[in-house]
Amino acid sequence: MSQYEHLISTLARFEEEAKAGPLSLGRAMDSLDGGAYPLIALILILPFMQPIPTGPLSILGGLTFATLGWQMWRGHQTPVLPKKVRNVVMSQQTWKVLANLSLKVVSFCRKFTRARLTTLVEGRKGQKLAALVMILAGLLMAIPFGVLPLNNVFPGLAILFLCFGLMEDDGLMTVIAIFWIFVTIIYFTAFFLALYFLGNEVFEYFKFGG
Repeated sequence: MSQYEHLISTLARFEEEAKAGPLSLGRAMDSLDGGAYPLIALILILPFMQPIPTGPLSILGGLTFATLGWQMWRGHQTPVLPKKVRNVVMSQQTWKVLANLSLKVVSFCRKFTRARLTTLVEGRKGQKLAALVMILAGLLMAIPFGVLPLNNVFPGLAILFLCFGLMEDDGLMTVIAIFWIFVTIIYFTAFFLALYFLGNEVFEYFKFGG
Protein backbone atom coordinates (compact mmCIF):
# COMPACT_ATOMS: atom_id res chain seq x y z
CA MET A 1 0.00 0.00 0.00
CA SER A 2 1.36 3.42 -1.00
CA GLN A 3 1.52 6.31 1.44
CA TYR A 4 -1.38 7.98 -0.37
CA GLU A 5 -3.56 4.87 -0.11
CA HIS A 6 -2.57 4.57 3.56
CA LEU A 7 -3.73 8.16 4.13
CA ILE A 8 -7.13 7.56 2.54
CA SER A 9 -7.69 4.26 4.35
CA THR A 10 -6.64 5.85 7.65
CA LEU A 11 -9.14 8.69 7.30
CA ALA A 12 -11.85 6.21 6.29
CA ARG A 13 -11.05 4.23 9.45
CA PHE A 14 -11.32 7.37 11.58
CA GLU A 15 -14.70 8.13 9.99
CA GLU A 16 -15.89 4.62 10.81
CA GLU A 17 -14.65 4.85 14.42
CA ALA A 18 -16.42 8.20 14.82
CA LYS A 19 -19.76 6.49 14.15
CA ALA A 20 -19.64 5.24 17.74
CA GLY A 21 -19.16 8.80 18.97
CA PRO A 22 -17.00 11.87 18.35
CA LEU A 23 -13.34 10.94 17.90
CA SER A 24 -10.60 13.13 19.39
CA LEU A 25 -7.47 13.99 17.42
CA GLY A 26 -5.38 12.54 20.21
CA ARG A 27 -7.06 9.14 20.03
CA ALA A 28 -6.88 9.15 16.23
CA MET A 29 -3.22 10.14 16.07
CA ASP A 30 -2.26 7.58 18.72
CA SER A 31 -3.44 4.83 16.39
CA LEU A 32 -1.01 5.90 13.65
CA ASP A 33 2.47 4.61 13.03
CA GLY A 34 4.88 6.26 15.45
CA GLY A 35 7.01 7.81 12.71
CA ALA A 36 4.12 9.18 10.67
CA TYR A 37 5.07 12.87 10.78
CA PRO A 38 3.99 13.62 7.18
CA LEU A 39 0.75 11.69 7.57
CA ILE A 40 -0.17 13.51 10.78
CA ALA A 41 0.83 16.92 9.38
CA LEU A 42 -1.14 16.32 6.18
CA ILE A 43 -4.30 15.45 8.11
CA LEU A 44 -3.89 18.49 10.37
CA ILE A 45 -3.17 20.99 7.57
CA LEU A 46 -6.28 20.24 5.48
CA PRO A 47 -8.72 22.34 7.60
CA PHE A 48 -6.44 25.37 7.18
CA MET A 49 -6.43 25.25 3.37
CA GLN A 50 -9.07 27.94 2.98
CA PRO A 51 -8.79 31.65 2.10
CA ILE A 52 -10.80 32.81 5.13
CA PRO A 53 -8.73 33.56 8.27
CA THR A 54 -9.42 31.11 11.11
CA GLY A 55 -8.51 33.49 13.93
CA PRO A 56 -7.09 31.92 17.11
CA LEU A 57 -7.14 28.49 15.43
CA SER A 58 -4.34 29.69 13.15
CA ILE A 59 -2.17 30.43 16.16
CA LEU A 60 -2.89 27.03 17.72
CA GLY A 61 -2.40 25.24 14.41
CA GLY A 62 0.78 27.12 13.55
CA LEU A 63 2.35 26.42 16.92
CA THR A 64 1.37 22.76 16.57
CA PHE A 65 3.23 22.47 13.25
CA ALA A 66 6.21 24.32 14.70
CA THR A 67 6.20 21.85 17.62
CA LEU A 68 6.09 18.88 15.24
CA GLY A 69 8.95 20.41 13.28
CA TRP A 70 10.99 20.85 16.46
CA GLN A 71 10.40 17.23 17.37
CA MET A 72 11.59 16.18 13.91
CA TRP A 73 14.68 18.38 14.32
CA ARG A 74 15.46 16.69 17.63
CA GLY A 75 15.08 13.27 16.01
CA HIS A 76 12.03 12.14 17.99
CA GLN A 77 10.60 9.04 16.37
CA THR A 78 7.10 9.48 17.82
CA PRO A 79 5.24 12.78 17.23
CA VAL A 80 3.57 14.25 20.32
CA LEU A 81 0.69 16.68 19.80
CA PRO A 82 0.05 19.54 22.26
CA LYS A 83 -2.67 18.73 24.80
CA LYS A 84 -5.12 21.33 23.43
CA VAL A 85 -4.85 19.80 19.95
CA ARG A 86 -5.14 16.24 21.27
CA ASN A 87 -8.37 17.18 23.02
CA VAL A 88 -10.05 18.51 19.85
CA VAL A 89 -13.03 16.24 19.17
CA MET A 90 -14.45 15.80 15.66
CA SER A 91 -17.67 14.18 14.54
CA GLN A 92 -18.13 11.51 11.90
CA GLN A 93 -19.23 14.19 9.43
CA THR A 94 -16.03 16.18 10.02
CA TRP A 95 -13.87 13.11 9.45
CA LYS A 96 -15.89 12.39 6.31
CA VAL A 97 -15.26 15.90 4.99
CA LEU A 98 -11.54 15.51 5.73
CA ALA A 99 -11.46 12.16 3.93
CA ASN A 100 -13.21 13.57 0.85
CA LEU A 101 -10.96 16.62 0.76
CA SER A 102 -7.89 14.45 1.19
CA LEU A 103 -9.00 12.20 -1.66
CA LYS A 104 -9.30 15.19 -3.99
CA VAL A 105 -5.91 16.59 -2.98
CA VAL A 106 -4.18 13.23 -3.23
CA SER A 107 -5.80 12.39 -6.59
CA PHE A 108 -4.39 15.62 -7.99
CA CYS A 109 -0.94 15.52 -6.42
CA ARG A 110 -0.09 11.88 -7.04
CA LYS A 111 -0.10 12.64 -10.77
CA PHE A 112 3.19 14.52 -10.53
CA THR A 113 4.96 13.23 -7.41
CA ARG A 114 7.66 10.58 -7.70
CA ALA A 115 11.01 9.71 -6.19
CA ARG A 116 13.60 12.32 -7.30
CA LEU A 117 16.20 14.59 -5.69
CA THR A 118 16.07 12.07 -2.87
CA THR A 119 19.09 13.57 -1.08
CA LEU A 120 16.76 16.37 0.04
CA VAL A 121 14.41 14.02 1.85
CA GLU A 122 16.49 11.03 2.93
CA GLY A 123 18.56 10.52 6.05
CA ARG A 124 19.16 12.86 8.97
CA LYS A 125 19.93 15.84 6.73
CA GLY A 126 16.66 15.39 4.87
CA GLN A 127 14.81 15.13 8.17
CA LYS A 128 16.40 18.34 9.47
CA LEU A 129 15.58 20.22 6.27
CA ALA A 130 11.97 19.06 6.52
CA ALA A 131 11.91 20.04 10.19
CA LEU A 132 13.17 23.53 9.40
CA VAL A 133 10.52 24.03 6.70
CA MET A 134 7.76 22.87 9.06
CA ILE A 135 8.98 25.09 11.89
CA LEU A 136 9.12 28.17 9.65
CA ALA A 137 5.73 27.44 8.09
CA GLY A 138 4.19 26.87 11.51
CA LEU A 139 5.58 30.09 12.97
CA LEU A 140 4.42 32.08 9.94
CA MET A 141 0.93 30.60 10.25
CA ALA A 142 0.86 31.48 13.95
CA ILE A 143 1.31 35.22 13.31
CA PRO A 144 -2.03 36.79 14.43
CA PHE A 145 -3.21 38.75 11.38
CA GLY A 146 -6.94 38.67 12.08
CA VAL A 147 -8.48 39.60 8.72
CA LEU A 148 -5.66 39.01 6.23
CA PRO A 149 -6.88 36.64 3.47
CA LEU A 150 -4.72 33.62 2.61
CA ASN A 151 -2.64 33.94 5.79
CA ASN A 152 -3.19 30.21 6.36
CA VAL A 153 -3.04 29.07 2.74
CA PHE A 154 0.52 30.10 1.81
CA PRO A 155 2.29 28.52 4.82
CA GLY A 156 -0.21 25.66 4.53
CA LEU A 157 0.95 25.00 0.97
CA ALA A 158 4.52 24.78 2.25
CA ILE A 159 3.48 22.09 4.73
CA LEU A 160 1.31 20.32 2.16
CA PHE A 161 4.09 20.02 -0.43
CA LEU A 162 6.57 19.07 2.28
CA CYS A 163 4.30 16.19 3.31
CA PHE A 164 4.04 14.97 -0.27
CA GLY A 165 7.81 15.16 -0.58
CA LEU A 166 8.35 13.07 2.56
CA MET A 167 5.66 10.56 1.65
CA GLU A 168 6.97 9.98 -1.89
CA ASP A 169 10.72 10.67 -1.39
CA ASP A 170 10.30 13.59 -3.78
CA GLY A 171 12.90 16.28 -3.13
CA LEU A 172 11.30 18.54 -5.74
CA MET A 173 8.25 18.83 -3.50
CA THR A 174 10.56 20.03 -0.71
CA VAL A 175 11.95 22.68 -3.06
CA ILE A 176 8.39 23.79 -3.84
CA ALA A 177 7.63 23.87 -0.11
CA ILE A 178 10.61 26.20 0.41
CA PHE A 179 9.30 28.35 -2.46
CA TRP A 180 6.00 28.77 -0.61
CA ILE A 181 7.88 29.79 2.53
CA PHE A 182 9.44 32.65 0.55
CA VAL A 183 6.06 33.56 -0.99
CA THR A 184 4.58 33.72 2.51
CA ILE A 185 7.37 35.95 3.80
CA ILE A 186 7.03 38.31 0.81
CA TYR A 187 3.24 38.42 1.18
CA PHE A 188 3.35 39.16 4.91
CA THR A 189 6.12 41.74 4.47
CA ALA A 190 4.10 43.53 1.77
CA PHE A 191 1.11 43.58 4.13
CA PHE A 192 3.13 45.09 6.99
CA LEU A 193 4.70 47.68 4.69
CA ALA A 194 1.26 48.63 3.36
CA LEU A 195 0.01 49.07 6.92
CA TYR A 196 3.05 51.16 7.79
CA PHE A 197 2.71 53.54 4.85
CA LEU A 198 -1.06 53.74 5.22
CA GLY A 199 -0.61 54.55 8.89
CA ASN A 200 1.83 57.35 8.02
CA GLU A 201 -0.59 58.77 5.45
CA VAL A 202 -3.44 58.78 7.98
CA PHE A 203 -1.18 60.37 10.62
CA GLU A 204 -0.07 63.12 8.24
CA TYR A 205 -3.66 63.74 7.17
CA PHE A 206 -4.87 64.30 10.71
CA LYS A 207 -1.68 66.09 11.75
CA PHE A 208 -2.20 68.83 9.18
CA GLY A 209 -5.95 68.82 9.43
CA GLY A 210 -6.61 67.27 5.99
